[in-house]
Amino acid sequence: MNHDNRTIVNIYQTGFEPYDLEGPVQDDMSVLAVSYCTSSRRGIYVMRMAPGAVTIPHTHECREEFLILEGELIESDGTVLRKGDFASYRPGTRHNSRTETGCLLVGFDWDPPEPA
Repeated sequence: MNHDNRTIVNIYQTGFEPYDLEGPVQDDMSVLAVSYCTSSRRGIYVMRMAPGAVTIPHTHECREEFLILEGELIESDGTVLRKGDFASYRPGTRHNSRTETGCLLVGFDWDPPEPA
């Protein structure tokens, strides 16, 4: 819903699109681009991963952060992230993620400000 300078998106009532942020479409994942721009590869998105889904290994050009809303996410180093966990990865980080239970997360891909 747009109102003046505000947009409201209900993540439980809005349709998700096929997930293709790392290249090819991955059928066991879907994404809701809240403010994500595919050309700059920056912004905020919500990602839903079905049980057994695995992301393609990738290297981040910018900072990637995500908050787990539902389920569990297992990082490539074996760390298990659960509901309420917030992960922050520096630019240049290479990783991938998988889930056995399914997962819903909100992701933030952005450039941190330069130090003063």
